[in-house]
Amino acid sequence: MRIIAGSAKGKTLVSPPGDRTRPTSDRAREGLFSSLESEFSSLTGLHFLDLFAGSGAVGVEAFSRGSAIVHAVESDGDMGNVAISNFQLVKSPAGAYRVFHTRAERFLESDHATEKGQYDIIFMDPPYDLSNQVVEEMLESIVKADLLQPRGIIAIERVSKSSPFRWPTGMEVIKVRSYGQGSIYYGGYSASVLP
Repeated sequence: MRIIAGSAKGKTLVSPPGDRTRPTSDRAREGLFSSLESEFSSLTGLHFLDLFAGSGAVGVEAFSRGSAIVHAVESDGDMGNVAISNFQLVKSPAGAYRVFHTRAERFLESDHATEKGQYDIIFMDPPYDLSNQVVEEMLESIVKADLLQPRGIIAIERVSKSSPFRWPTGMEVIKVRSYGQGSIYYGGYSASVLP
């Protein structure tokens, strides 16, 4: 896997050993960032949260493309170290990253989640066998802690054939894009609840 675009374009990412993770495919990663850049026009200066970060490939891509703050959350310590190695491939004088070795659910309830203000983009790539109930509870935590900018986007990767999860009251799905086995669901606050 390589970094697709930005200041570190073309650099080869460190791959995690074995098959403990299911990295977002290059095709899905390219589709994700194409969708995000069409929404925001650029990632420059944005705050990006990568939950279930694995090797950090998605957060590193955001960092390479100019995000000002990238937080990557990964519970597996060895995998978190791989993510750190990948972030170190990007030389960004204007941005900062941090890898948190903790469970995504715990991070969302911690002070770390709010220390840099709200996020413009939250990407969640939980294991495909994680239940919809847990995904829904995490979305509720995001709303309760006010972690997403009013016009921010949450992108969630799930197995394409799974039953859909429910968005919290006041949020709605914007679009769904499928990439083989996986689909990415994009959502955010409904226009009716925005100021």
